[in-house]
Amino acid sequence: MSIIDPRTGNTLTAEPAADTAASGSRPAVARDDVIIELSAANIQKVLEASSQVPVLLDSYSPANEPCQQLISVLEKLALEYGGAFLLAKLDAQANPEIAAQLGVRSVPDVKLVSQGGLVDGFQGALPEKEVREWLGRYIQAPEDAPATPEEQAEAALAEGDTATAREIYQTLITQYPEYHAYQVAMAKVLVAEGQRDEARSVLDNLPPEEREGAAARGVRASIEFSEQALSAEEIAALGVRDDSEARYQRALRQVADGDYDTGLEGLLTLMKSDRAYNDDAARKTLLQVFDALGADHPLTVAYRRKLFALLY
Repeated sequence: MSIIDPRTGNTLTAEPAADTAASGSRPAVARDDVIIELSAANIQKVLEASSQVPVLLDSYSPANEPCQQLISVLEKLALEYGGAFLLAKLDAQANPEIAAQLGVRSVPDVKLVSQGGLVDGFQGALPEKEVREWLGRYIQAPEDAPATPEEQAEAALAEGDTATAREIYQTLITQYPEYHAYQVAMAKVLVAEGQRDEARSVLDNLPPEEREGAAARGVRASIEFSEQALSAEEIAALGVRDDSEARYQRALRQVADGDYDTGLEGLLTLMKSDRAYNDDAARKTLLQVFDALGADHPLTVAYRRKLFALLY
């Protein structure tokens, strides 16, 4: 099925659905092929076009900064998806009647329309990662999609490049000050840099509901256990030692580094082999990690079950 340009009636791209099914990639398209400025003159044709290709209706205000941030993300995705959907932008300020007909109460407002009907929508300037996740529920993403800023930051942090990770998260915090996940991620970077007091300050300044969330509790756990654990150099100095003290210290270091799964497994294994070590330190530390992560954290749930099976 070809995509028909709602402005001209001409074919835009050939067989995008078949290309996607075969390879997961998208054909290259021109900006004007996939991005449309919506108006009273073309809205009916745009809605008719949704019977052939999904249409993303983005209602915005030119003077609204969050709107402009979201537009840049949506335009990037429209080009990246290569015709898998059309992006129709509506200046709600200049077209209040159309905005009202679409049920737009505030901007930015995004609606996904297919077969002439509303499929889903969201309000507010979501970060690129969340927009991708939302869009991916309905439209297959290209296999060669570039890494998101969050993915770039996470990769940099995993490689020990904290400067790059910090720069990316600082930019995201500036762009999305109300999206507190980026502040939690920044605290994680600060912990990796050894700036524990600064990381605590970031977490302490979060709203209460975010401060007590699983992600923030996890970072706080890293801070608390990094103060108890041996340094990476001291862990390396243990060499091939496999006694209870060495195993405990390695597990504690893993927890401090945020590798909770490995660290918790190490503590549980130590419990099995040497329950009496340091006055039951492995079990006590497990409970401390559970408390730090929160009762609803998936690892807490999983390892509480393992601990219960071991004890009873």
